[in-house]
Amino acid sequence: MTARVRLLLFAVGTAGFAALFAAAVRGLPEFGGPVHPYAARAVHQAVREGTPNVVASVTFDQRGFDTLGEELILLAAAIAAVVVLHVVRREEEDDGAAHRHGPAEVSDALRIAGMLLLPVTLVAGVYIVAHGQQSPGGGFQGGVVLGTAVHLLYLAGDYPALQRLRPLPAFETAEALAAALFTAIVLYAAGWAATGRVPALNGAVGAEVGCALVLLLSKFFEQALLVRDPARPTK
Repeated sequence: MTARVRLLLFAVGTAGFAALFAAAVRGLPEFGGPVHPYAARAVHQAVREGTPNVVASVTFDQRGFDTLGEELILLAAAIAAVVVLHVVRREEEDDGAAHRHGPAEVSDALRIAGMLLLPVTLVAGVYIVAHGQQSPGGGFQGGVVLGTAVHLLYLAGDYPALQRLRPLPAFETAEALAAALFTAIVLYAAGWAATGRVPALNGAVGAEVGCALVLLLSKFFEQALLVRDPARPTK
């Protein structure tokens, strides 16, 4: 494809997008005006379904397919990171790099703080996920807290303990199951009352997001340790 053809395709696509964008913007209600069609419908639907929190109703009920797309994007990102960085790690191992890492030399204060904050942070993450349908927050936020909480052990300097705490095959399986559960609920639970559907979707999101973050961070940590390993032979 020549540069002229690419430029022509870009111009056609840009013109089409500009036309659609202009038509959409012209149909929007006046900014700051008294009419808010989407907000009125969202609140009415949440009240009709009996969902305690309107934000949770919008995220996990009214736009459930959109949230499903976000879930699949995160799942794809985690899988890609695992596959790509696993290949890099295998190449590094073939080069004879050493991979034994004991507890790092950190201050006692940092080590104690990491150990004490770990259970507190995990409990906070579970609480956010469990109450996501009742308050602003939910599976995404709680999953992020849970996925990053376990890595307080890494900040405390005990990487071997972190490896024992998060067996990666178990998290890979849990992430896939949580994503499959979320998809099944979205596709087949149309007749299920929102008061039960929304908490279930919220929990599935929390599990999938938490496991995905654990996998992503673990692979990047492994790669960083490989690159910085002082025992790695040089060519």
